[in-house]
Amino acid sequence: QVQLLESGGGLVQAGGSLRLSCVVSGRTFSRYAMGWFRQAPGKERQFVAAISRNEGTYYADFVKGRFTISRDNPKNTVYLQMNTLKPEDTAIYYCTGGNDLGGYAAPTSYEYWGQGTQVTVSS
Repeated sequence: QVQLLESGGGLVQAGGSLRLSCVVSGRTFSRYAMGWFRQAPGKERQFVAAISRNEGTYYADFVKGRFTISRDNPKNTVYLQMNTLKPEDTAIYYCTGGNDLGGYAAPTSYEYWGQGTQVTVSS
C-alpha cells in the first residue's frame, strides 16, 4: 500500500520561508505525478502545485513566483519550497500522488493522499 508522509510545516512570520517534504513508500514513485493541495478552515481544498513524471511543473496563480515544487526520485520525495509567505497561505498542506494522467489541478486526478501538515503564517 502506498503511503505519503509530509513534514516541514510550522509557524513562520510573513515574508519567511518553509520547505515541505513528502516521502512516498513503494517502488513506483518515479511514475507518479505528485501534487500539493491546501485547505484553510472553512474553505475548500485548493490546488497549489504539481510535478509530472517528466518533471513538468504546474502552479496555481496565487503561488507563481513564490513556491517551487521539485522531486527527487531516488529518495521517493517531493518538495514544496515556499518563499515570501503570506498570512493567507495559512492552511493544512496535503501531498498527493498517483499515476500520471494529466489534469493536475483536480484532486480527483490523484489516488494517494498524505495526512497533511499545518502551515501557519503570522502577520
